Amino acid sequence: MTAAHLMAAVASGGKLAAGARIAGLGIYRPSSVVSNEEAAAAAGVDADWIAQRVGVRERRRAGADESVVSMAVEAGSKALADAGASADDVDVVILATCSMPSPMPNGAASVAAGIGCRPAAGFDLNAACSGFSHGLAVADALVRAGTAGGVLVVGSERMSDWVDEGDRNTGPIFADGAAAALVLPGDRPAIFPVAWGSDGDQAELIAISAESGHMEMAGRKVFRWTTSALQSVIDEACRRAGIAPANLKAFVPHQANLRIIDTLARHIGAPGLVTATDLTDAGNTCGASVPLAFHALRQAGRVHSGDPVLLFGFGAGLTYAAQVVLCP
Repeated sequence: MTAAHLMAAVASGGKLAAGARIAGLGIYRPSSVVSNEEAAAAAGVDADWIAQRVGVRERRRAGADESVVSMAVEAGSKALADAGASADDVDVVILATCSMPSPMPNGAASVAAGIGCRPAAGFDLNAACSGFSHGLAVADALVRAGTAGGVLVVGSERMSDWVDEGDRNTGPIFADGAAAALVLPGDRPAIFPVAWGSDGDQAELIAISAESGHMEMAGRKVFRWTTSALQSVIDEACRRAGIAPANLKAFVPHQANLRIIDTLARHIGAPGLVTATDLTDAGNTCGASVPLAFHALRQAGRVHSGDPVLLFGFGAGLTYAAQVVLCP
């Protein structure tokens, strides 16, 4: 780190921005694909049961050389390339994850170093499956306040370390992967105010057991909470963005369960609404699921630059965060 580099980092903030925007997206999907037949055999269920109950056909599992940090570095580097930006454009790295192997050191500083963003600030954010959406809200605020000129938000998870493959409630569902978004200043808002919150009274519904070290989830109760309590969050996010739900072009919810996704999409009721269903081929990648699904829609040409898209993360905590963004 040179003295000039350090001084440039210190001086990078301070100028209020008219708005913030997602300038680029990048992803990393582990190469190992686990079929429903393999997952079903481990969990003692039928392969069709997984597809019908959850909507997953296959999922990705990280190998020994694919860590939360290494996957985040790959996804973050691709987001910078997609935006035509460099590591010098990043002042802050936010790593949204709940699957680091240990609580210390944090992962974000290592991600920043791996990408070459030193001396960018780096911190981890744990809001589980809504982590990326929380991170995006923080990035938007940092950029608009002039605290940072560029913020890299990365959702990266290695959930296979924390689930028991023999547990039918988690083993066939959760998976690994990473995705990132580079947030830069814009001449108008392209990330709109977040609608977020939590219900800690129900935190025990999704948790890592201190005894087993594995994730435990009360799937039916989580399903009821998501499909009943969270519909109003969609309406509030649209209200804060000044857009009618019917005018949304796409909906990118956390990829938890295909029945949950369908229920929430029907609530929006927008004609021709494109709804992300990355779950079918990627599984539930927790904090990485929203940006992975967003990237998949964009890569397939199902959303286009400037389209209003509703991103919606929800999960353990219980936490939730929704915001309308304009597609980069």
